[in-house]
Amino acid sequence: MKLYRPLSMLLAALALAVNVPAAAAERIPVLASFSILGDVVANVGGDRIAVSTLVGPDEDAHVFQPAPDDIKAVSRARLVVVNGLGFEGWMERLAQSANYRGPIVVASAGIKARERVGEDEDEHGHDHAAAHEHHGKDDPHAWQDPQNVVVYTRNIVTALAKLDPAGAAVYRKNGDAYIAKLQDLDAWAARQFAQIPDAKRKVITSHDAFEYFGARYQVRFLAAQGVSTDSEPSAREIAALIRQIRTEKIKALFFENMSNPKLLQQIAREAGTAPGGKLYADALSKADGPAPDYLSLMRYNITQLLEKIRLN
Repeated sequence: MKLYRPLSMLLAALALAVNVPAAAAERIPVLASFSILGDVVANVGGDRIAVSTLVGPDEDAHVFQPAPDDIKAVSRARLVVVNGLGFEGWMERLAQSANYRGPIVVASAGIKARERVGEDEDEHGHDHAAAHEHHGKDDPHAWQDPQNVVVYTRNIVTALAKLDPAGAAVYRKNGDAYIAKLQDLDAWAARQFAQIPDAKRKVITSHDAFEYFGARYQVRFLAAQGVSTDSEPSAREIAALIRQIRTEKIKALFFENMSNPKLLQQIAREAGTAPGGKLYADALSKADGPAPDYLSLMRYNITQLLEKIRLN
């Protein structure tokens, strides 16, 4: 008996060593371009993947400059997930620098992009030429509509199932569960805004990141900057926006977590009003902030918007 007991104990130990740490050690490295997208990927992939992001919480993808560590992160990934719609103008060069040969998934594939109204300016007279150089004519902020994130989720499920067929059922189950949460969020948001008269649904933001949100919930967003934070509004545009704030008595003014608030603060002072607080537009908050994941981000933004819109 003494000869068999050590052997059985050894076999049990080996089984434990194989089964327990393997899941963590063999997680598939997946790289997402920015924090919001990384959260969606993590919800689909669960314990089978290890997600990292290039542009982290409270960081601005519009002005992102890849560093050597980012090149290494791309080269280590087995799957790269991007937003698309021109949002990551730096991604192609970064993939080439990393000699990346794996799949690059465009999460927004299949979404009808919202276009800029005019070639150089929108219906409010804002000059978007600088933004066009960065993004093209499409507005890339599709995640501001939860129904678009449903599309993101399905595209990510498909990509992960193709990369890892053994986990396909897990990805589908996780994706379905996450889509149910997105549908609940969307229904809740629609109910909240339905209680607000159309005339009150007017908001000023730092840059033009909420067109999809506005179209979904019938909220009119005006912005000091274009779709990219690297665009600079002219003095004429700022003056026109200030006049509009005064004329329409708009009280809902918000800066964004990844933007410099100085411009909006200046506009608020000259318009005789005060910024209403912070919205999370293109990035999550840190883990201890109010928007550490996409669902929390949307609920936080909607709550903040409703509070100020009621004052209009």
